[in-house]
Amino acid sequence: MKNFKRFLAAAMTFALVLGCVGFAGCGSKKDDVYEVGICQLVQHPALDAATQGFRDALTELLGDKVKFDEQNAAGDSPTCATIVNSFVANNYDLILANATAPLQAASAATTKIPVLGTSITDYATALELKNFSGATGINVSGTSDLAPLDKQAAIIKELFPNVKQVGILYCSAEANSKYQATVIEKELDSLGIKYKEYTFADSNDIQMVTTSACEACDVLYIPTDNTAASNTSIIDAVALDKKVPIVCGEEGICKGCGVATLSISYYNIGYVTGQMAYDILVNGADVSKMDIKYASEPVKEYVAERCEKLGIKIPDGYTAITTE
Repeated sequence: MKNFKRFLAAAMTFALVLGCVGFAGCGSKKDDVYEVGICQLVQHPALDAATQGFRDALTELLGDKVKFDEQNAAGDSPTCATIVNSFVANNYDLILANATAPLQAASAATTKIPVLGTSITDYATALELKNFSGATGINVSGTSDLAPLDKQAAIIKELFPNVKQVGILYCSAEANSKYQATVIEKELDSLGIKYKEYTFADSNDIQMVTTSACEACDVLYIPTDNTAASNTSIIDAVALDKKVPIVCGEEGICKGCGVATLSISYYNIGYVTGQMAYDILVNGADVSKMDIKYASEPVKEYVAERCEKLGIKIPDGYTAITTE
């Protein structure tokens, strides 16, 4: 009987361990430090803000019981894979993937470690998910940076009622940029506005493609696009020279080269992602069942100095972006 009781106790312990094997984060590290790997695609204000929000939330909730390994891929997808593979090799407790390429790399690298994304426009597009209904069903969840594209199209109509053609400018290598372009084209169709896509493969041809777009269009639209965000000075120089205004998908790009945007707070979505991470790490939440969370209350914003240079009058209801 004693042997049977020992066997039963051992079997129950083994079963409990197995219950935590599927995904890490079973709330069992009360006295240890959680190790979190952060892979950010590239350095620019929006992604930087999301990472900061994530770190702030987890630090507030865990104090010195969380350790971050933050690495930047400098815009290179293969480097994303190298970074997240090192996180997996070190058996980190959770991975934050900031932007689409890191998310795709992390999803390919592990099916066990919880992965949270942020600054992702559409998870179904990024991860090629079918029948997506809020939760991914795999070891991935997170937050989206998708602002209402119908309202962004409405801004173009509001500010430029006589626009002849909108040039949609984005990086062809970014799946979520293509997704936004497709959606906003439908919105422009509904408003009776003509448009044409102008895509660049990487930073090397941004100047040439932007020049072509400015020569053929009287307004440009740039969605949330990491390559564009990292090269706004090039885009701005061309557009100002051609006197073509740009409406942007988020505040960081708008600050660098745009006149107006309907933007979310990247710090806030990063902060929410940090709260999700706490729920996984400490409370044992199942990442595969956590719905993707979306930003709330996007804000109409404008850049006064650039609007003045281009002779654009901004109506009431817009908040000025500080460019200093």
